[in-house]
Amino acid sequence: MGIMDFIKGQFIDVIEWVDSSTDTIVWKFERKGNEIKMGAQLTVRESQAAVFVNEGQIADVFQPGRYELSTQNLPILTTLKSWKYGFNSPFKADVYFVNTKQFTNRKWGTTNPIIRRDSDFGIVRLRAFGIYSFKVDDPAIFLREIFGTTPDFDTADIEGQLKGQLVSGLADSLAESNIPILDIAMNYDELGVEAVKTLQPRFALLGLKLVSLYVENVSLPEEVEKVLDKRTQMGVVGDIGKYTQYQTAEAIGDAARNEGSGLAGAGVGMGAGVAMGRAMSDAMNSGGQSGIKCPHCGANMQENAKFCPECGKPAGVGVEACVNCGKPIQKGAKFCPECGSSQKTVCGNCGAEMAGNAKFCPECGTKTE
Repeated sequence: MGIMDFIKGQFIDVIEWVDSSTDTIVWKFERKGNEIKMGAQLTVRESQAAVFVNEGQIADVFQPGRYELSTQNLPILTTLKSWKYGFNSPFKADVYFVNTKQFTNRKWGTTNPIIRRDSDFGIVRLRAFGIYSFKVDDPAIFLREIFGTTPDFDTADIEGQLKGQLVSGLADSLAESNIPILDIAMNYDELGVEAVKTLQPRFALLGLKLVSLYVENVSLPEEVEKVLDKRTQMGVVGDIGKYTQYQTAEAIGDAARNEGSGLAGAGVGMGAGVAMGRAMSDAMNSGGQSGIKCPHCGANMQENAKFCPECGKPAGVGVEACVNCGKPIQKGAKFCPECGSSQKTVCGNCGAEMAGNAKFCPECGTKTE
């Protein structure tokens, strides 16, 4: 190598980074002992920031643009170097290019189930997964807190920590939202927005910004899914009495079409037919009802009926109607859980306690207002 090649390689005239990767966050400018010449051209492209570090201390941060390096646009480095006057000699500094673009389609998922208390199913275990995107918001903080002085840094170096924070924040959002498990699927967007609000302060401490978080799926334990399937089947069946009648009629038809030969076969078919006929008769005689009777008038009614279809009185034993809205409440309750009305009142004359719907005081006979 000639003397001119050595002199040319001794000083750097152009400082830039052409990013050819998709996941590099920080790249250190390869100086290899070269010195930076005052007046050199610094090119910072869109979605980049250039950080100058002098002897381990952050000096200046350059945003996108083209710069001619001088003591005027290196104010912090000028102060650190104690350059009181114009300075045109070469100087040494580490230059880090930070990628400030969004890193999208990053996947996250729960390593362990999230334990959640639900009003319908009690304590359940949930698993979830989705995608998120982030970016470097403050290059100086990111340099101090995360990558230090390593020559390069990519998304794989920080994804483990970010995923841990995401799962923690999502668990907080799920707990605070109080969304029933049956309604979680229709609230994926809301959960993502709330998780971003919860997590953003944590990302800011690292010089990062959580741009978006999407919940793609929240899965339930197998035993809970089986319960949901049973509830769905019951909803499809509808009226149990009518369904029993239909099933009995279908079974009798199948027995009649049975081509069993001999007396034994005929006897079996006849016995099955008699049994099925009795079952159908019982189902029809009950009118599709469950066999539960009204405690007031004795009429047949549905098992889950709140009022008797014959007398209109509350169906449950130990249940009475609210004096205001008529909804069924526990007997002896002081307030209605539906409308909040008090079930007791006080006589304005003698102060005796009486039922909320009483027209006269049972103690002094005074008419209520």
